[in-house]
Amino acid sequence: MADFDLIVIGAGAAGLSVAAGAAQLGASVALIERGVMGGDCLNTGCVPSKALLAAAHAARAIRRAARYGIIAADPVVDWDRVRVHVRGVIDTIAPVDSEARFRGLGATVLRGEAAFVDPATILVNGRRLTARRFVIAAGSRAAVPPIPGLDLVPYWTNDSLFDLQERPDHLLILGGGPIGLEMADAFSGLGCRVTVIEAGRIAGKDDPELADGLRRTLADNGVAFLEGVAVTEVAAGIGLTLADGRRVHGSHLLVAAGRRPNLQALNLPAGNIQAGPAGVATDSGLRSVTNRRVFAVGDIADPAGIGPRAFTHVGAYHAGLVIRRLLFRLPVRIDYAALPRVTYTDPELAQVGMTEVEATEAGLKIRILRWPMAENDRAMAERDTAGLVKLIVSGNRVVGAGILAPNAGEMISQWTLAIAQRTKLSALAGLIVPYPTRGEAAKRAVGTNFAAALFSDRTKTLVRLLSRLP
Repeated sequence: MADFDLIVIGAGAAGLSVAAGAAQLGASVALIERGVMGGDCLNTGCVPSKALLAAAHAARAIRRAARYGIIAADPVVDWDRVRVHVRGVIDTIAPVDSEARFRGLGATVLRGEAAFVDPATILVNGRRLTARRFVIAAGSRAAVPPIPGLDLVPYWTNDSLFDLQERPDHLLILGGGPIGLEMADAFSGLGCRVTVIEAGRIAGKDDPELADGLRRTLADNGVAFLEGVAVTEVAAGIGLTLADGRRVHGSHLLVAAGRRPNLQALNLPAGNIQAGPAGVATDSGLRSVTNRRVFAVGDIADPAGIGPRAFTHVGAYHAGLVIRRLLFRLPVRIDYAALPRVTYTDPELAQVGMTEVEATEAGLKIRILRWPMAENDRAMAERDTAGLVKLIVSGNRVVGAGILAPNAGEMISQWTLAIAQRTKLSALAGLIVPYPTRGEAAKRAVGTNFAAALFSDRTKTLVRLLSRLP
């Protein structure tokens, strides 16, 4: 007899979702965590970063108050109190992810490092445990590129950034992806000089047109960008040498160059579990391709070779699929066609489905529908008109949507549903949207699809004919 129905390795967002669901459905569950409960999202990722951004955006709002006729003094940033704010947000959310809560749900919580000793057994703190099924949810960590000299200087990653005792004078950020851009926005809003160095272009996985708009806004807010150039050497005193010979100096260095799955300590070969640089190799239903007892979820999963999607909401999505497959024996299959993603800068950049480039490369015949925030009444009322709604349409359905606007992450859900449900453009055009809202811009974008036909000479002729009827 196995010790447990299910052993979950990792108490981050994905692992906690699996353990909570399985325990509440009556399975015997062991949850193993070597670090802090809540994993990266609660402690060093989503939660503290958004708390820090909230502080930065509050400071920036005070600086901009004069445009509304409000005269305010330049804000004073008390770094110690900002850190207390960030810590307080983590502490407020922490009970939801705590050992006590999961023991209350009926799970056995074990603190320690888990390693496989054979395909059906793991070792934790010298104790051998068996299970009918295993879920690996060990997450990921910051990737550190092999740049000469980097190991000789103090640098920060998102895993350590929120422990900064002092506010940086000039923060250098290696990497222009979501983490790098969010922290550039946060620290510039809190009064720091910020320079982002990116070997390619910033927001490289996002629509270039929307990324251009974000770049302009962040640059207007004081962020400096060095794009298309790699760092070749790091020197003492936080000096970076670039491939074109330029040198950049700063007071602090943040490495935001992507993520790497936490594979090392698991001893996967002993468990007959195939893995590579992208994570644990699984089928499209998240089951290991080499050990049928094992599933992988969250940042550490590489389903069907398409690579990980390092988002907390993907971990929750994975958890739902695994519970359906493990406990209800239902067929499941990963589908990222309507997977939203958001970079939480100000303005936010939110996307779902295909970008224009991706749709073109897929061979789809597409047309682009746009509506700028500069023509949105709510944006004008708030004197914040940067941004754009951009829809990628194939046939009579939206296959991709991108929004650059304040609270774009709240606006993208409509398009996530529209893509997932294959909603027709005519239905979207008929949607009643409250006025004045930024969401109205999306309806206006859809309306441009029908404008030419609606206001054509043919339609005008028809209207004239109908007007003669009694």
